[in-house]
Amino acid sequence: MRKPSRDTSEATAAILAALLCFSVGPIFIKYLTGYVDLWTQNLLRYVAACLFWLPFLLWSMRTGRLDGRVWKVALIPAVANVILQSFWAGAFYYLDPAMMELIVKSSIIWIAGFSLVFFADERRLVRSVRFWAGLALSAVGVAGVLMGREDFGSQRSMTGMALALAAAFFWGFYVVFARMSFRNIDSRIGFGVISIYTVTGLGVLVLLFGDVSESFVMPAWPWASVVISGISSIALSHVLYYAAMRRVGATIPSLVLLTTPFAVLAISHVVYGEVLSRWQLGFGVILLVGGALAIWSQGHLRSGGPIRTQGPLR
Repeated sequence: MRKPSRDTSEATAAILAALLCFSVGPIFIKYLTGYVDLWTQNLLRYVAACLFWLPFLLWSMRTGRLDGRVWKVALIPAVANVILQSFWAGAFYYLDPAMMELIVKSSIIWIAGFSLVFFADERRLVRSVRFWAGLALSAVGVAGVLMGREDFGSQRSMTGMALALAAAFFWGFYVVFARMSFRNIDSRIGFGVISIYTVTGLGVLVLLFGDVSESFVMPAWPWASVVISGISSIALSHVLYYAAMRRVGATIPSLVLLTTPFAVLAISHVVYGEVLSRWQLGFGVILLVGGALAIWSQGHLRSGGPIRTQGPLR
């Protein structure tokens, strides 16, 4: 039997580790909502992530691997990230973790839309039946998940869903502009620079809207949750994901991460007793199947295969 290549083995380990890191993040964020406001927890978690990569960033500056160009190209993704993080954390004050994760997976629609606008080589996707079917299923899925809430229409529910949908939009914006900006830049350097800008932006927001003094009286475990979640779900998760993409391409890692909402649901069910209705689970599957079709179409395009424009989906 043919043994898997070293790149494949490393990519598998990286993407499974990224899946774990992405899955525990929402659990910690929800937990911290009982101790600090969204602005403060955003800042604290990003400070932990920034400090984690700071030694590597300083080493890169000393060795010449980090030049002035990186600081310029990181500005737009960093601004998007500050906005994204604000909506992302805010939604957890109204929604449970798995519900939040499912809604944010609608970012697939925005990533596809922005990619068609900004990447000329992906505009061939407009002729792909599989691609448009995937986006349509994703849209139907997210609508079904939203309407399946028992308290759909209540002010609390509508606020949480609006924040989650806004986070999905800016996640798509962030991903596409990060891809444009860091095409030939080490992901650790790129993320390290973005984390510095993000901490600066989140610091300004805390001064305007937050109350960092709340953190002064936090017990030891909430502080540990800040550090653990900052390092795992921010500092490590993104770098592990990009490491896997460099080795085996974007399609397989993206498909694996589509299972994140169900991993989050499994953990959240144990920790918070979160349960999704059969209606929501069914439409959640439709949303993720649609996302898988869209990602599969993009992967087929990058591999040089023909774009299928008619006939049955494959």
